[in-house]
Amino acid sequence: MPHNGQEAALLRRELEMLMSERQAILRVVGAATALIASLDSKRLPVGAVEAADMVATSINYLSEETLQDALAAVHAEIEEDSPAA
Repeated sequence: MPHNGQEAALLRRELEMLMSERQAILRVVGAATALIASLDSKRLPVGAVEAADMVATSINYLSEETLQDALAAVHAEIEEDSPAA
């Protein structure tokens, strides 16, 4: 049964690679989320607003848990807009 040991090692390496890639993707998503949240769309060129909207729409498809993982990966918090006093 040495073949099973080789398969297990191969699967372990593949899983480690996927988890590492997930962390990298979470960092990108977290950074993009923080960037989008900090933008003032009234001051951006139309092309930048369209690109930001495309990113924001993609981010909105993520589960809350994944989004929280992404923000945690870059140590970011999104502040909710407070109503003007």
